[in-house]
Amino acid sequence: MTRLKAQNPDTASGKTKELFDSIHSKFGVVPNMMRTMGNSPAFLEGYLNLSGSLSGGTLGVKAAALIALAVAESNACNYCLSAHTYLGANLAKLDTDVMEAARLGKSKDTKTEAILTFAQTLVRKRGHVDDIDVSAVKAAGVTEGEVGEIIGHVSLNTLTNYFNNTANTEIDFPLVEAHQLAVV
Repeated sequence: MTRLKAQNPDTASGKTKELFDSIHSKFGVVPNMMRTMGNSPAFLEGYLNLSGSLSGGTLGVKAAALIALAVAESNACNYCLSAHTYLGANLAKLDTDVMEAARLGKSKDTKTEAILTFAQTLVRKRGHVDDIDVSAVKAAGVTEGEVGEIIGHVSLNTLTNYFNNTANTEIDFPLVEAHQLAVV
């Protein structure tokens, strides 16, 4: 059972209605996570702004999707695993095996694996990475700007993971469950 109520886009008003209308015009639907975030239009708008800004970064949509899966697995967020598996397959056109590997921080591509390893290290160490962690990701060809973007994507996805795990958001995508409990 959900802990926070999802707002109905048909009865929303004010800023929440504006945001829902914008989301609906882009996606054709307002997902339950965003409907639930709509309880606070400031929160929803902040999420949308950070997400929008990061989408214009140099890492690209595929790396962002893989980071989202790696972080959601680390935080055991079934809503985000479900959403990002669906979006990864249908929007980013990622293969199932590539997405499954990403959940474990793995990739056949050396740079991508370094990105995923660094992302999961950020989660595990709660941002307290060390010189070795940063040197390893940079040695794989990740620029300092991309390191910043990885941190941004990890932060954005941790935000949604925490939100959905707290709200117990009703999953409106094909269900994907975490392999294990969250990293503590």
